[in-house]
Amino acid sequence: MTLRPPTPRDKAVWGPKRTGCALLLLVLSLAAPAMAANGPHAKKAAVKTAGAPGHTAKAYKADDELTRRSTDPNPRHTTPVIVELVSGAQLPPEFKKFSKNRQLGILNGEVLELPNTLLARLAAHPNVFRVHYDRPIKTHNYRTAVTVGARTVQDTLGYTGAGVGIAVIDSGITSWHDDLTNRSSKLYPYGNQRVAKFVDFVNGRTLPYDDNGHGSHVAGIIAGNGYDSNGEKSGIAPNASLVSLKVLDANGQGSISHIIAALDWVAANYRTYNIRVVNMSVGAGISESYWTDPLTLATKHVTDLGITVVAAAGNMGKNAQGQLQYGGISAPGNAPWVLTVGASSTMGTLTRSDDEMASYSSSGPSYIDYEAKPDLAAPGTGTISLATPGSTFYTTKAAYLLDGKLKLGYKPYLALSGTSMAAPVVSGTVALMLQANPSLTPNLIKAILQYTAQRYPGYSPLRQGAGFLNSLGAVRLSLYYATNKAGDRMPVQKIWSKQIIWGSHRLSGGYIMPNANAWASNIVWGTAKTLADGGDNIVWGTACADCDNIVWGTASDSDNVVWGTALEGDNIVWGTSGDSDNVVWGTDCGGGDCDNIVWGTADSDNIVWGTADLGDNIVWGTSVLDNIVWSTSADTDVTWGEDADDVTVYPADESEPLPSVDLEFGDVVPLLPVGTSLLSDTVSVGGL
Repeated sequence: MTLRPPTPRDKAVWGPKRTGCALLLLVLSLAAPAMAANGPHAKKAAVKTAGAPGHTAKAYKADDELTRRSTDPNPRHTTPVIVELVSGAQLPPEFKKFSKNRQLGILNGEVLELPNTLLARLAAHPNVFRVHYDRPIKTHNYRTAVTVGARTVQDTLGYTGAGVGIAVIDSGITSWHDDLTNRSSKLYPYGNQRVAKFVDFVNGRTLPYDDNGHGSHVAGIIAGNGYDSNGEKSGIAPNASLVSLKVLDANGQGSISHIIAALDWVAANYRTYNIRVVNMSVGAGISESYWTDPLTLATKHVTDLGITVVAAAGNMGKNAQGQLQYGGISAPGNAPWVLTVGASSTMGTLTRSDDEMASYSSSGPSYIDYEAKPDLAAPGTGTISLATPGSTFYTTKAAYLLDGKLKLGYKPYLALSGTSMAAPVVSGTVALMLQANPSLTPNLIKAILQYTAQRYPGYSPLRQGAGFLNSLGAVRLSLYYATNKAGDRMPVQKIWSKQIIWGSHRLSGGYIMPNANAWASNIVWGTAKTLADGGDNIVWGTACADCDNIVWGTASDSDNVVWGTALEGDNIVWGTSGDSDNVVWGTDCGGGDCDNIVWGTADSDNIVWGTADLGDNIVWGTSVLDNIVWSTSADTDVTWGEDADDVTVYPADESEPLPSVDLEFGDVVPLLPVGTSLLSDTVSVGGL
């Protein structure tokens, strides 16, 4: 299929919007299944409907793991399960004695510890919709804040995350750290600590604590104020309010039912604490489609409420031989409605030019659904944040403890590496974006982050997503969408990728319209229509011939063409970049997403499906023995952010001069004239 320039018949009209552009009426026809005769494969492949369950979303009563365990004849062997009940139904009386008294209202479910001999009987009961294995979960500063531009946001725009609530689902939060002290007039319930609420889903305690140490480190990356380092090791959003939801024990262990219970709590209480962001530096292996997994479905419920869920991609980017491997994304990061973050490395400098992808960071596509992930990358190597005396980490990671600027008698900081450390950098950035523009939706937040990210050469979208995080660009564009008027020039930076990865399709050559229907909270990221089986056509934005020089509200009719698509007959060809439009499947399946085909495997002609690069030392297949990480084993030992081999302690950075913002980010247009203020008479913005 060949792209051709749009003709006058292809022209679309955009709007409605404040500046008067009209609504795009684009027919996103589903591409016909690719025929073997037109491609390199010996067999036909079905094409999946974008944004809707495909072949991989199985209809079942008990998942594969429970089906396997149900054949165990030993009555003493039990399995923790999550049972979803039919609407209006109750747990059958004969199973109530196995209840762990943990209700999961978000799924109309309950957690049981059931003998394996009763698994099949429970699944067959008419009150039961579906039964899932309650599979285990584990856990996956100054330099970082400067590199991504967050320090410039704090110092010049004055945004600090104030007023934004961030729920951290992790191992808890320290009962006290100087870097969590409150400098505002707001009162908090646990003394002078910016912890608005602590809920313990492990031991039921009422006061904050963190016996593992992972959660406190994550919380400090988001919202530490750097008190013990004279502000040097402050987090991305140092005035944000934290809600700590403890789902991991002292050893960093837990189960997905703990996370689901925490998400259930968020859904019930988000208005009380103004929770706009959920950080999940925890996760589980993928054992089923995100359309049926109770963990990913729980995150969807929260996202539908307008809350951005940020998840770590996982630390399975390389195999035991140190080779790059694909398919290591973990749940819930495999879901399209989740903002999934891979890890980069600052290489110990304040400049962006030498940044690299971290070798441990998991690559896409996701197992089973083959989703293009991660969404973007953020610094996660050698990250310095809060240490918790008395915690497991304080003992086991003693070699990575660091002093602050004050004489305390103990070391208040800890250096860790992992995508667990990268995710909170993005969560803090989202808080800054929401302070600048509270009307942003989760989809629009992801789009802005991807559009303003910086693409680095040598890394595919399945490694870096849309690119490396640019907090400064994301916040400036968010503010622009909140305040722009006709004639204002968009604050473009030369480093912007100017692209989004919509599902598996890379869209470029346009700019985001903030009121387009793609950004509504009920829209599944990657879908072609507002409803899986119909509805309106998805609108992203408008095309731009010169995307470095965008003036709001002045586009001519000739510019109002379909952004990211071209029409050929009755079909839609996604993207404007030739054969790299589909970042997962390439040109297979006519540029669409294949259904009922295993990505990376060969057909009878021994031709690899998808975009597998044979030079990556990867044996493509689904075997656990191959260099691919698609395994459903519950025994996989991965504790994100704890691998000492990946922990890096970079030298002190306070003597390094701050880099030029103009050179680092390539500003094309200042946000406002120098000296203009949106915040107060003393805060100057623009000319960055």
